[in-house]
This record gives sequence, structure tokens and C-alpha cells, in this order.
Amino acid sequence: MYGAILGDIIGSPFEFDRGTKTKEFDLFSAESNFTDDTVMTIAVAEALMEWQETWDADPETLDGWLVQSMQSWGRKYPLAGYGAMFTKWLEEEDPKPYNSFGNGAAMRVSAVGWLFESLWDTRMIAEKTAIVTHNHPEGIKGACATAEAIWLARKGADKGFIR
Repeated sequence: MYGAILGDIIGSPFEFDRGTKTKEFDLFSAESNFTDDTVMTIAVAEALMEWQETWDADPETLDGWLVQSMQSWGRKYPLAGYGAMFTKWLEEEDPKPYNSFGNGAAMRVSAVGWLFESLWDTRMIAEKTAIVTHNHPEGIKGACATAEAIWLARKGADKGFIR
């Protein structure tokens, strides 16, 4: 999660930059700041940890934990850079997924790769974290791929195998 959050902050000045790509840049600048990706990473991690502490941790109840935490954190930081559809989702009383295939679900999923012991559980929970908003198959694939790569790295897989 530190890597996800630091990457978000370090990359924030370049988030919408379509210019020249370079590896020569300051890690932190006056324009560096956390974005919606950090806020949602924390929200998902909090939801998962609190859900795991419940007496049943039933996968069918996870959606409610995720929505509550994501809305709570998102409302605390309303100017973090959310897209229009996600901003609307944050304000809904009973929010529904909106078929997004963007990268938001992949950006917020890092905790899943750390919190679960099996690749199967990692994949299943990554999918659940995605579908509360990003229920398009491509959005789900992105979240699963990211969580699985983190899990594999945590278990000692090399870059070639992960790729």
C-alpha cells in the first residue's frame, strides 16, 4: 500500500500529461499531492480489515462494507479528483455499479494482495472490490490482475512469472 500511495503522490503532477515520457523527474514537487486513488486505496483497505474482523466475514456482506467505507472516505475528501460518474456514486443513497471499465478499481486494490493467503481468495475479493463501481469485465480484470501481481510478488514470484 505504501507503494501505491507513494506512486499516486509522485505521479500526481503527471496524471493527465500526455507529453514526453522520461525517467528524469523529481520524486516530489510543489505539484505533488494525493489523489482519489489514495483515498480509495485507504477506504478499501479499511473496509477489508474491518470486514475480516467480523465474526462471519461472509463474502456476501463485503459489498456493504466497501460501499460504506468508500463513500465515507470519498465524502471526507470530495476534491481529490474523482471522475463525474464516481462523484455521483459517492452521493447516492443506494449506489449501484455504473459499468465503468476505467482503472479506478485496479488503482485501489493493493490491500487485497496483502490481506489474503490464497490466490483464489485474492482473485475473488479483488473482483468484489471492483464490482461495487467498476462492473464492466475490463474494470474487473484490471483489479484482479493488479491484486494477483501483488500477491505473487509477496509470495516470491519473479517478474517474468508475474508477467
